[in-house]
Amino acid sequence: MARHLITSAIPYINGIKHLGNLIGSQLPADLFARYMRARGHEVLFLCATDEHGTPAELAAAKAGKPVAEYCAEMHAIQSDIAKGFRLSFDHFGRSSSPQNHALTQHFAGRLAEAGLIREVSEKQVYSHADGRFLPDRYIEGTCPNCGYDKARGDQCENCTKQLDPTDLIDARSAISGSTDLEVRETKHLYLRQSKLKDDLDAWIDSKVEWPVLTTSIAKKWLHDGDGLRDRGITRDLDWGIPVRKGTEDWPGMEGKVFYVWFDAPIEYIACAGEWAEANGLQAADWERWWRTDKGAEDVRYTQFMGKDNVPFHTLSFPATLIGSGEPWKMVDHLKSFNYLNYDGGQFSTSQGRGIFMDQALDLLPADYWRWWLLSHAPESSDAEFTWENFQSSVNKDLADVLGNFVSRITKFCRSKFGEAVPESGAYSDAEIALIGDLTGRVRRYAALMEAMEVRKSAQELRAIWASGNEYLQTVAPWTTFKTDPEKAAVQTRMGLNLAHLYAVLSAPFLPDASETILSSLKMHDSAWPDNIADFLNTLPPGHAFEVPEVLFAKITDDQCADWQSKFSGQRSD
Repeated sequence: MARHLITSAIPYINGIKHLGNLIGSQLPADLFARYMRARGHEVLFLCATDEHGTPAELAAAKAGKPVAEYCAEMHAIQSDIAKGFRLSFDHFGRSSSPQNHALTQHFAGRLAEAGLIREVSEKQVYSHADGRFLPDRYIEGTCPNCGYDKARGDQCENCTKQLDPTDLIDARSAISGSTDLEVRETKHLYLRQSKLKDDLDAWIDSKVEWPVLTTSIAKKWLHDGDGLRDRGITRDLDWGIPVRKGTEDWPGMEGKVFYVWFDAPIEYIACAGEWAEANGLQAADWERWWRTDKGAEDVRYTQFMGKDNVPFHTLSFPATLIGSGEPWKMVDHLKSFNYLNYDGGQFSTSQGRGIFMDQALDLLPADYWRWWLLSHAPESSDAEFTWENFQSSVNKDLADVLGNFVSRITKFCRSKFGEAVPESGAYSDAEIALIGDLTGRVRRYAALMEAMEVRKSAQELRAIWASGNEYLQTVAPWTTFKTDPEKAAVQTRMGLNLAHLYAVLSAPFLPDASETILSSLKMHDSAWPDNIADFLNTLPPGHAFEVPEVLFAKITDDQCADWQSKFSGQRSD
């Protein structure tokens, strides 16, 4: 049994996330966590809300609430939605937690002692209309590199180039839209990432199994232009983690807080401390996951995130860990994703474009969305959500293949043999051939899941479902029954055992449907099918079952047209 530490990029607190956010990190991480648990491994799956910085302040002001109250409410909402999508976090924490305050200040102190933080007098944009300094993410303008007119002051989302606010053409406040901006002098702390460039380069080179997307982005930031740049880690804001060196004050930094991109990744570690406290555990229980001097040397750590988060998780956060000089667990595999676009445009939380997670759950149960998103995961390139494609995938894959098979075999058995697995003889050549085919397919499916090949795993799983329908079509027990009831009983027993197999294999993708099938078959403690021949004899003759309700209702053309019109790309709230 191995130990797997799994984290997904932590979502901003400022509102409900869209489906692009879900497939970009949390959902594939959940798929992997569920699979690893199913294989008997020890898993700690962590996520949290990212609660600091200007996004939280502005969202709270818009809601007319104190920022702490707003963050607490939104954390509860995001937690409920995550449960609605059946995301199996061991803990869903908060970056505003006392654990993250203490740990962020601890790291800052260690980095300062190592000479990796410098104080810089810099010019920062001040907005007269807003009466405040504007953090770089709240300055918009035209990117000087690619011409994208909604580039932010820290990075262009279109070409991913790292920017300073003063680089932007026709800069404006993202809060008010005002161009009445002034550059003023202020002091901030910078993490001297450039001093760790060689260490980071060598570390990234050692990750030969990383996706090309991950490595290419990291290398681009390391070597393009001036190479890896030192990065500001403080901001002139009221809400955040106060700047301190461990438990000591930091002269000259009074009233400032740490930059959200410094403290947010540290929450991955702090979240484990929150998990331990919430479960009445000791410090040693979370340290065994995160400190290599406390047992984490045998942990396999995997991160999931969208490509826009890759630079911070391959460079800035590792620089913090390496620079501390302490034995922290570094990520082993970083699975990154391209963007999911929405019906001819982009999903965007800030601009309210696309279908959001709460809206999706109001329309259909979680499994419908989980299947489409995972089977269309934007791994090798950007993907696009369209209602027509969603309808087709749900109807053909879920309703016609998996749902139809389970309904067909259970109803047939009930009509001819009753609600119990029929007494029957040994499997014939048809069943033995099917077992051989499935043995290879399940082996491939497991290998793809291990490798985190999300779309290919979904394709192989669908092929496994389809093999059951093909088997039923070929042997036709409803026809066989007329002349050879005993042979039909063998075929029916195989069909019921296939339904059991599908429930177990499908659980990481479709947890609710899996539970429904298992419940109807009165099977609740199913282990992973290491031996297919043995597994397909799990349900013995006489084992009782019930015919389940319809697993997946088809999406009608009228529903599809209605939803396409209703979610035409804008969200007013």
